[in-house]
Amino acid sequence: MKTLKDLNIENKKVLLRCDFNVPLKDGEITDDTRIVSSLKTIKYIMDKNAKLIIFSHLGRVKEEADLEANNLLPVAKRLEELLGKEVIFSETTRGLEEKIDNMNYGDILLVQNTRYEDLDGKKESGNDPELGAYWASLGDVFVNDAFGTLHRAHASNVGIASHMEGKSCFGFLVEEELTALQVLDNPERPFMVVLGGAKVADKIGLIDNLAKKADKIIIGGGMSYTFLKAMDKNIGKSLLDEESIDFCKEVLSKYNDKIVLPIDAAVTNEYTEDEEYRVKDIDDLTDDEMGLDIGPKTVELFNNTLSEAKTVIWNGPLGVYEFEKYRKGTEEVLLGLVDNNIKTILGGGDVVAAASACNLKDKVYHACTGGGATLEYLEGKVLPGIDCIK
Repeated sequence: MKTLKDLNIENKKVLLRCDFNVPLKDGEITDDTRIVSSLKTIKYIMDKNAKLIIFSHLGRVKEEADLEANNLLPVAKRLEELLGKEVIFSETTRGLEEKIDNMNYGDILLVQNTRYEDLDGKKESGNDPELGAYWASLGDVFVNDAFGTLHRAHASNVGIASHMEGKSCFGFLVEEELTALQVLDNPERPFMVVLGGAKVADKIGLIDNLAKKADKIIIGGGMSYTFLKAMDKNIGKSLLDEESIDFCKEVLSKYNDKIVLPIDAAVTNEYTEDEEYRVKDIDDLTDDEMGLDIGPKTVELFNNTLSEAKTVIWNGPLGVYEFEKYRKGTEEVLLGLVDNNIKTILGGGDVVAAASACNLKDKVYHACTGGGATLEYLEGKVLPGIDCIK
């Protein structure tokens, strides 16, 4: 892996791709985790007296109305606060030469949302070669520290890197993420997988790849009900991914000795936090009930199974964690892993958000910052953002 310390960046113009795709509400950042995650890389480059030019996307830009909502200016202001240093902001994604020429070494320039370029023929997300070449022409070296976009071939990552062969590397965040995930290439055993979330269809590749490697596969969340339906259980009004029933039957047939499913659930009649839930055995659900979290017997079953593990990868929450009362199952299983000091990697996305809500994110071995990139890495796919930096 070619990292920042492998390149001479002293007194150079450094192009840095970050993932500043942060949540905004009324123009205010509600969670700055992704900005904070790249500070180590940013500060290292600043210490090398480089001119630092930062690129990032924010949200999706499909029409003119999306521009204002996805303006990176709030990110520039927050970055200034975190660094205690001025951040020059470019309102445009082109015509940057003069701004860069006028920078002093040690200065930082944040370029406007790269997806502004999607307004005219999806030049950013379509990896337009002319755009990638233009951005590459602005710097001497390129550093990719946007782990969350490694599975996308965009002009601001693959496009720039393809025009800077031998002058590209990964930042410290990407290095940390990939080093953590590489633990799973040869995990200490028993190696167990926890899968939650909504749809089985979203995780077919993940299940196919990890089922061969894992010693146990624990399945909860909405997706568990499709597996239970495949076993001819009455799941009532619980979430069902009907198109994946045959796939679930195949997995259960092939890996029956590895699969661990819920045996009870917190059930209710409506998808709401207002109504009181009751705990019922999985075999006792009625037609008008839905499961929104795993029950206490399942927590005990999952925790007993995981207590034997040495390495765990977890993708997707075990209940509707957005409703506090249905966060309990996820929290108690996470606590079990933390208390037993089991090497646990949280695979990005909702499970990291759930762990944050339970104040447990910082107590596991590693919490990935990018859900989509992590998922595709775990599926065994080649990630374009990695492949383009040799």
